[in-house]
Amino acid sequence: MLTRLSIRNIVLIEALDLDFAGGLGVLTGETGAGKSILLDALGLVLGDRAEAGLVRAGEDSASVSATFEFARFPAQIAELLEQAGTEPEPGEPLILRRQLRVSSDSLGSKAFVNEQPVGVALLRAMAGALVEVHGQHDDRGLVNPSGHRTLLDRFAGADVTAVAAAWRDWQAARQALEQAREQVATAQEDRDLMLAHLAELTALAPLEDEEAGLANARADMQKGERLSGDLEDLRHLWAGSDSALASLRTAARRLDRIAGEHPLLAEALAALDRAVIEASEAEDRIEKAALALTHDPMELDRIETRLFDLRAAARKHRCEVSDLPTVARDLRSQLDAIEGGEEHLAALEQSEKHAQKHYNELAKTLQSARRSAATLLDKAVTGELEPLRLGDARFRTVVSQLPEERWGANGMDSVEFLIATNPGADFAPLAKIASGGELSRFILALKVALAEEGGAATLIFDEIDRGVGGAVASAIGERLARLADGGQVVVVTHSPQVAARGCAHYLIAKSSEGLVTRTSVALLDDDERRQEIARMLSGAEVTEEARAQADRLLERVL
Repeated sequence: MLTRLSIRNIVLIEALDLDFAGGLGVLTGETGAGKSILLDALGLVLGDRAEAGLVRAGEDSASVSATFEFARFPAQIAELLEQAGTEPEPGEPLILRRQLRVSSDSLGSKAFVNEQPVGVALLRAMAGALVEVHGQHDDRGLVNPSGHRTLLDRFAGADVTAVAAAWRDWQAARQALEQAREQVATAQEDRDLMLAHLAELTALAPLEDEEAGLANARADMQKGERLSGDLEDLRHLWAGSDSALASLRTAARRLDRIAGEHPLLAEALAALDRAVIEASEAEDRIEKAALALTHDPMELDRIETRLFDLRAAARKHRCEVSDLPTVARDLRSQLDAIEGGEEHLAALEQSEKHAQKHYNELAKTLQSARRSAATLLDKAVTGELEPLRLGDARFRTVVSQLPEERWGANGMDSVEFLIATNPGADFAPLAKIASGGELSRFILALKVALAEEGGAATLIFDEIDRGVGGAVASAIGERLARLADGGQVVVVTHSPQVAARGCAHYLIAKSSEGLVTRTSVALLDDDERRQEIARMLSGAEVTEEARAQADRLLERVL
């Protein structure tokens, strides 16, 4: 709740520090004393648009700070502070500050949370959970239809988390199904081409490292073609009875017959034998080389054709020849996946249907709870209208089913509070029908009927009692006190009946010294409070009768 408001150089306020407590706080004072300045200052620190006219005349800077204290920070506030990196320590107050500085041609504005610089947008984002201001021109809080569904759910005690979880599951299943459909559709478009490519590769039947073997064989054949003449000449040198090798063998036989006659002849025979052996080995290798380099034109043509086909396939698939077997396997896997994808698609379609059905069931149950709660809320609000001099008015909570494309984590419904202020008049949104005073009283009736938890920590009503008095003012005061029980409500009032209900009473006054005008606010003690309520009852001159009536009012509420 709001525990302190400090204002420096805002309009007529030079310096002001106000401490607030829980319960109902009332602010009174003569017309024009400056009650609206307090609300403007509070609005500034909650992120309202800054204007140079807010800075006190003759000053070049102004500031407003508001201190809030909580036993536990509201979830929305804690989340925003965590995102901004300004989360206070446990037990530490939340201090918002807004600083303005004016120069001849510009207005500067800075925002702080616990003295850490932040964007004004953060103040504005937190404002709804910190303070609700209901006044003559309210366009937020209960008037804004965007929050009506949440308020009705709180009134109904409805748990929307299950619906939200079912919505997320349905959307996840729908997204998975859409992705699978896109993948299958893309695969189907490519299927014929993939089949053709696989048929070509299957007919080609590429083997691992086939290209290297074919290239080596072709190179050997090409060498054989080039060396065929030389090899043939070598065969003639070694073959036949008159060849060099035959002559060596004949010489060796003859030498063998006489080698025993002399040691040198024996050595010559040994050398000649070695020459025959070496020559024989040379002959054998020449024969093997000739066989390896055999030039077969038909086989060479086959090898070159095979190499051409393999390399053409590799170019088509943008890979190496050695990768063609892998490409064939991948194509087969993709085609298998297409067939399996169609089966998987059917499973995803079934899953999406189940998720949608589950969401529909939970959303329909929530819708039923909302409509039942709407009937009870209408009855509760109607019961509050008569004492607030709105007996001819009618209130209706409209729960409408949205088109499917607008369903979401909060269900399939829109919720809006409508009123008709006169018999026979059509129902319409709050802000379009009710006048300023009626609107404030409608909001009070709603607040009391909802007895909401989780709303703003502090409620402020600006002249909710305008244009009423007597029993109606007493009814307003009684409901404000009931609303403030266990919370914090601040009301700007001209009604003594409302003022008498306050736990704390603040007097706003304006004073002038020469050309300088100041607004001040003071917390009244019991005697001062009695005097102020008597003034509100009697006017400028406070009579004893007015004081006695003030005593009766105060005694009645005590």
